[in-house]
Amino acid sequence: MSQLKIGAYYYPGWHPCKIRDASFPRGWSEWDLLKLCQPRFEGHEQPKIPLWGYENEADPEVFDKKLQAAHAYGVDFFVFASYWSRGKRLLEGALNQGFMQARSRGKTEFALMWANRMPRKVMPVKDAAARLIDPSRLVYTDPDDFIAYISHVADNYFTQPDYYRINDACYLSIFDTAFFIRQLGNDAAEAAVKQARELLSRRSLKLHLAAIDPIPEHQPLLRQIGFDSVTHYVFLPDWTGPFHQDFSACAREKAARWQDYQPATGLPYIPSVTPGWDASPRAVDYGNEKPGKYPWSPVLTGSSPQKFAELLNEARNFAFNHSTFTEPTIMISSWNEWTEGHYLEPDNRHGFAWLEAVKSVCRNG
Repeated sequence: MSQLKIGAYYYPGWHPCKIRDASFPRGWSEWDLLKLCQPRFEGHEQPKIPLWGYENEADPEVFDKKLQAAHAYGVDFFVFASYWSRGKRLLEGALNQGFMQARSRGKTEFALMWANRMPRKVMPVKDAAARLIDPSRLVYTDPDDFIAYISHVADNYFTQPDYYRINDACYLSIFDTAFFIRQLGNDAAEAAVKQARELLSRRSLKLHLAAIDPIPEHQPLLRQIGFDSVTHYVFLPDWTGPFHQDFSACAREKAARWQDYQPATGLPYIPSVTPGWDASPRAVDYGNEKPGKYPWSPVLTGSSPQKFAELLNEARNFAFNHSTFTEPTIMISSWNEWTEGHYLEPDNRHGFAWLEAVKSVCRNG
């Protein structure tokens, strides 16, 4: 039987970054959001408290601990959010200083997800009337810009021996696939991806391009544009549903939809699972009159490491039964999205139980 590969998205928002930090008070960090969040309803599991403390991920010693845990519990590769907007780059310290300089580097591979949306400049979010996505955060691209990005990541990352590959092709996903296609248009997007492959071929590299959460109107176009697979970042909860949603019920409903993506796109689907969702730390408390949008989005209740393990097992079975890759693969969102309530890192409430859930699925593999 083929070996199961488990990847975890990595949010690099836990280290000083001059460009982003200029928008916040001196000494601010996203850890402050986590520390200050208080329970907002009976049974609300806030604040989340990291067992390892509020660490700087750009420190190689700090990241070394993460790599040792990832290797011990069965996470095969990290997918780092990569912030690029026409050459402007943010939040690179976790990868460049933390991961790449860590002593334990080599056992856990890495890949990139183009986070084609800039980080927020105001948190916690206060203005419920503001646009869901401020125009200043949108990444306006064109074929030349896309090629410049591909050239940058090829030179600095694709050539690394521990870069994650599927069937010998460097894995790269696009966070907002819908915005990318709308920006370029179908024909220009296809031409840009083709040009990127030609550029990489001249460097003896191949590309595996994954579409994240493509909208229905784009799904039949993905193969023609040049995508190789489809997946999600966070597939839970039901964003238009009630504020409180049961984790197990929501997980069952979403898992039943995994099988829809291959027929709709003609591409393999990599199932994405998450241990929870609660973006409360990113939003000012509005009491019972909650705005109906992110970050006042629904909260998953009833999640536990055991229920997460059950969802992981479903994803494992799906990957083995439907994968066309050499190694069946599942994605986890995420390793460390603490302020959105989905993380594998140990916390004071559950210890290492989220990672133990991952390890149990590896043993089943």
